[in-house]
Amino acid sequence: MTALRKATFKHVEAELYAYPDTKKEIKRLREQIMNDTEIDENVGMGSNSVRVASRPTEQIATRLTTNKTLRNLEEISDAIESVYEQLEESQKKLIRLRYWNGRRGFSWERIALECNISERTVYNYRNMIIDAIAERVGWR
Repeated sequence: MTALRKATFKHVEAELYAYPDTKKEIKRLREQIMNDTEIDENVGMGSNSVRVASRPTEQIATRLTTNKTLRNLEEISDAIESVYEQLEESQKKLIRLRYWNGRRGFSWERIALECNISERTVYNYRNMIIDAIAERVGWR
């Protein structure tokens, strides 16, 4: 596997910081899509448009699966969750302390102390986690 580009590394890190907000945005978008009562009759199906409009459950499911923003947010969120679930407890703690501890995440030095590991190990964990998330999403 080749090393991540610096911009990709920074982007994945930004997604880790934004993960709690991303989860809220996914929930908000899903609710908005599910509660949207506006019916799009121009679905490209000609005379079948009336039939589709008369099936609100199918229409909601279609809107949920075809919303590009929702799909992208879910893909990133799923990648983060999948990688997080496979981590050791000290690695999970690193993620929580640095990225999900509000806007004032702990310093790398403090994380090393809290996790009882060396600073070099903290950086190695961070790199491994970010690489795994990027690979899961398909970024390079």
